[in-house]
Amino acid sequence: MSAAPVALELVDTHCHLDYEYEGGRTPADLVRDAAAAGVTRMLTIATEAARVPAVQKISDSFPGVFHAVGVHPHEAAKMKLEDLGLLERAAAHPKCKAIGELGLDYYYKHSPPEAQATCLEGQLELATRLGKPVVVHARDAEADLLMHLTRYAKGLASGQAPGVIHCFSGTRAFGEACLELGFHLSFSGILTFKNAEELRQAAKAAPADRILVETDSPYLAPVPHRGRKCEPYMVRNTAEKLAEVRGVSIEEIARITTANATRLFSLS
Repeated sequence: MSAAPVALELVDTHCHLDYEYEGGRTPADLVRDAAAAGVTRMLTIATEAARVPAVQKISDSFPGVFHAVGVHPHEAAKMKLEDLGLLERAAAHPKCKAIGELGLDYYYKHSPPEAQATCLEGQLELATRLGKPVVVHARDAEADLLMHLTRYAKGLASGQAPGVIHCFSGTRAFGEACLELGFHLSFSGILTFKNAEELRQAAKAAPADRILVETDSPYLAPVPHRGRKCEPYMVRNTAEKLAEVRGVSIEEIARITTANATRLFSLS
């Protein structure tokens, strides 16, 4: 991988640095290559309580890496009451910037919808109490999820940003409803996929002060890296596509999305 030809500052707002990567690549490898591509900061996400220590350790190891703690809807059935206490204690860490990844996923249903709803509500209440934004996973559950998110967003203190719909790929109506509630929309490598024209239109229409970019690495590698495990440096490809879709320069997209990420997650 060669260094970026134009100096940019990008933020990968959603990655999983504690997962396995090709060739046994370590978090240090990923952070180094990301920096060479202009990705100076990233948010690594815990998906269950058991992963919190590893995610926190990675965040502690690199100045530009921050983290979020939460329980993914896939893991909801395994969540114990004491896990909320663990998340609350972990959220006090100075580099913990959000609660999540939380949400609803009716596509796989690795956990029953009822367990997902209970898990989601507990974390939304925690985020409200702590004043931290949430990182939301949404798949095939828009109506139910919007009900939860509406109640959550309307209960926040004035001026508090609710969070982000990560890896946004939902319907236009869902996206507009989330924007109305104050959420940001984050775009992943899906934006570059051949069959993602509807998503590109959503990315074009979204307000400039509410757009973010992410990789969701090691998943969803963008074009031209399809077939490989995604890495944080590839967020540049998504940013380039977002710039093309919105008819602006990559420098402008980098400026906007970095400012948005810095503000939403209180990044230093």
